[in-house]
Amino acid sequence: MNDREAMQAALAEARLAGEAGEVPIGAIAVREGTIVARGQNRVLRDNDPTAHAEMVALRAAAGVLGNYRLPGCTLYVTLEPCAMCAGAMIHARLHRLVFAASDPKSGACGSVLAVLNHPQLNHQMQVEQGIAAQEASELLRSFFRERR
Repeated sequence: MNDREAMQAALAEARLAGEAGEVPIGAIAVREGTIVARGQNRVLRDNDPTAHAEMVALRAAAGVLGNYRLPGCTLYVTLEPCAMCAGAMIHARLHRLVFAASDPKSGACGSVLAVLNHPQLNHQMQVEQGIAAQEASELLRSFFRERR
């Protein structure tokens, strides 16, 4: 599975979240080329402020792999993670993060904050951005346009 295919799977999760009335953000965790977990925003459905797509996918991956550490895993997310999600990725020892669109309001991977790869942290990960950014951004714009 290449990065574009993986991001398309994350976008499919985002669409499902949007159909459920959630902000359309999706995530998938991949290890050795195989999807091990999927996540989508569930904050409204679960009444849980921590149920961001990334957190849902990280929890599911930890359950599947039987370890809260996720070495060798890549997380694909349709929107730049917030500070909470970035912190969880550090604690999970995620190998790599790939996100589509930047988040100028709460992005913690360089847009507003730079939580990941701070030189004083004990874990560093590869971070890539921009794959399917236009598609992810349009999905979010359409969702909020319809809600107004």
